[in-house]
Amino acid sequence: MSCRNKVLAFLCALSVITFVDRLAIAVAEPGVRSDLGLSPSQWGWVLSAYVLGNALFEIPSGALGDKHGQRRELTRIVGWWSVFTAATGWCRSFWQIVSARFLFGVGAAGAYPNAAGVVARWFPRQEHARAQGFIWAASRFGGALAPLLLVPLAHVLGWRAVFWVLGIVGVGWAIAWWMWFRTDPADMPGITAHELDVIHSGGAHVKQHHAIPWAALLRLRNLNLLVVAYFWYGWGSWFFFGWFATWLVRGAHFTSAQMGVWASLPFFVAMLANLVGGFVSRHLVMRVGAVKTYRALTSLCLLCGSALLLAMSWATGHAPIVILATLAFGVMDLMLPSAWAMCMRLGGDYGGTATALMNTAGNLGGWVSAVLFGYVVKATGNYELPLRCIAIAVLAAAVLFACVDVSRGMSTEPALD
Repeated sequence: MSCRNKVLAFLCALSVITFVDRLAIAVAEPGVRSDLGLSPSQWGWVLSAYVLGNALFEIPSGALGDKHGQRRELTRIVGWWSVFTAATGWCRSFWQIVSARFLFGVGAAGAYPNAAGVVARWFPRQEHARAQGFIWAASRFGGALAPLLLVPLAHVLGWRAVFWVLGIVGVGWAIAWWMWFRTDPADMPGITAHELDVIHSGGAHVKQHHAIPWAALLRLRNLNLLVVAYFWYGWGSWFFFGWFATWLVRGAHFTSAQMGVWASLPFFVAMLANLVGGFVSRHLVMRVGAVKTYRALTSLCLLCGSALLLAMSWATGHAPIVILATLAFGVMDLMLPSAWAMCMRLGGDYGGTATALMNTAGNLGGWVSAVLFGYVVKATGNYELPLRCIAIAVLAAAVLFACVDVSRGMSTEPALD
């Protein structure tokens, strides 16, 4: 196995751990709310606290990775978030758990931008979308594992022990990453001259320890369009990361056991969608070019996702709801490798920072939607109305993605990824 594929395997493991840790709070909702006596609006704040912390520190963490190297930054990120994942298990009040989830989000900020930075340094540009496809597929695999593993674990050990176990797993990954990985491919023990030539000749961005040109990045019209589009996309994705499990139980009247099984299905399909999306994107880019490919894939997938979410809000019966939710999340994730490849293309040498800007916007969208969802449910008792608002937000994202031109970024080289 090549060194870069071993790096990709490490990043995929990171992605699995990230999403198991993220979704643990949603899966543990029955026990947490019962023990702490939380209302729907308070639960909205618990879910959104992570997202807010993540959003506020995403850009600094991405920039630190570009400046000092992803080896150090990803070790810090995973170590920090693992401590506060474990700390969640000791919380005894609303404010304690909100604080723990916020600090968990602060620690986890920058994980995916720094993973994108590793891809930019280690992989030829034509492999960027494929690598991102594997990383995001792994995240969805983690999302699928979360209810399947954590619901029975919480039943046996209690919800608090779930977070302690997850904290230990994360610390193990951080130690292994620090001991093995090197930010610059040339510094990696055992890498061959042939593989270095493949990486460098393919246009990988290997410059490091450089200042971030903030003014130039923030003036990029197409990066700004992408950032705003990702804000609205975040409404849709974070519904599945946060409120979806609760929506199934309290809105669609699934039992906790049924939720533990069926909440996994959209994530399994999304995992496959990311893999397919990465390969389809690469194939189409080589045939018709990056601009047309990325615009078409992102906007059409989100348009379909919006329609499916809207249909889901009116659906009755467990089977139609599960099918529509699975298709909606799957088709939205089909475009995710393209979205991140777009941002890496626009950011050039500063792909970690550019993707941090984009992911910050997505997290802010997720934070706003999670809080509003809770207040709407508390005021109306209606779980369908906020889902319709999310469908409209995803439609807005589709329109904006169709306007992004990836040929006008920090790099003026031909679009190959």
